[in-house]
Amino acid sequence: MMGNDTFNSLSLQLEGLKVMETSVYPVFLFFLFSYLLIMILNVGIIVLVCFDRSLHQPMYLLFCNLPINDIFGNSIILPRLLSDLLKPPSELLISYYECVVQAFSTHLFGTASHTVLMIMAFDRYVAICNPLRYSAIMSNRMVLKLTVSAWGVAFVLVGILLGLTVRLNRCRTLISNPYCDNASLFKLSCESVVINNIYGLTFTVVLFTASIGSIVLTYTKITAVCLSSRNKSLNSKALKTCSTHLVVYLIMLFCGVLVIVLHRFPQYSDQRKMSAILFHIIPCSLNPIIYGVQFKEIKRFLSYFIQSRKVIPSL
Repeated sequence: MMGNDTFNSLSLQLEGLKVMETSVYPVFLFFLFSYLLIMILNVGIIVLVCFDRSLHQPMYLLFCNLPINDIFGNSIILPRLLSDLLKPPSELLISYYECVVQAFSTHLFGTASHTVLMIMAFDRYVAICNPLRYSAIMSNRMVLKLTVSAWGVAFVLVGILLGLTVRLNRCRTLISNPYCDNASLFKLSCESVVINNIYGLTFTVVLFTASIGSIVLTYTKITAVCLSSRNKSLNSKALKTCSTHLVVYLIMLFCGVLVIVLHRFPQYSDQRKMSAILFHIIPCSLNPIIYGVQFKEIKRFLSYFIQSRKVIPSL
C-alpha cells in the first residue's frame, strides 16, 4: 500500500548530473564561468541600449528582449545547478512548488526564444522589403505590441502546459533531470497523461511550425527583394543583418531539437541532461558575441570588456 509520504509528496528528489568526483570542480568552474559571462555580456548590452539614445530604435529595442530572456532563463537554472553540484545525491531535494516554478520558467525561456526571434525577423522584413514605410510601421506602439505578443503568447502556451500537469496526483518523487521541466513533472503521476502528451506534442508542433514557417517566409521574401534589387548597399546590409539573425536562430533551433530528440531515447539520459543545460548556456553565450559582430555600438562594448579582462592580470 502506498504511503502518504509518497502520494502527492511536497518534497522531490532531483537525479542531478552524474559527474565523476575528479571532474566536479572543473564542471563547476565551467558552469560558473559560463553564467558570469552570460550575465556580464547580456546585462551590459541591456544597459548600453537603455542609456545610449542613439540605440532607441525598433531593431535594438526588439533585440533587447533576447538578452532579457537569456538572463532570465539562466538565472533560473545555473545558480541552483552550481549549488547542487557540490552536494551529495541524497541532499538534492526540491519542493514541489519550487519545481513547478522552475519548470514554468524553463519552458517560458525556451518558448520566448522562438517568439522573440520571430518578431525580430518581422522587423528585418519591414526594414528590407518596405524601407520607405519602416518608420511608420515600426512605431513605438508597434514595438510594444510585438514585445507584449512575444511574451504573452509564450506565457499562455506554457501556462496551459503546466496547468495540465499540476492537476495530476503524484505517486513518485524522483525528478529524472538535474532541474525540473514539464516532462519530468508529469512522469511523477500514476494517472493517465494522454492529454498532457497530446497538448505537449501540439504545443511543440505549433511552436516549431510557426517559428520555422515565419523564418522561411521572411527570408524568402527578403531574398527575392535582394535578387531583384541592384542596390549593392541594400543587399550588403540585408546579408549582414539577416545572416546574424539566422545564425542565432539555427544555433537555438539545433540545441532545442537535440533535447527533444534525446527525450525519446532513455538510454541517452546523461547526454540529454547535458544537452538540456547546454541549451541554456551555448545560445545565450553566443548571442551577444554574434550580434556584436553586426552592431557597432555592441562591438565597441564587447571590445572594451575583452580589453579590460586583459588588463586585470597585469595590475
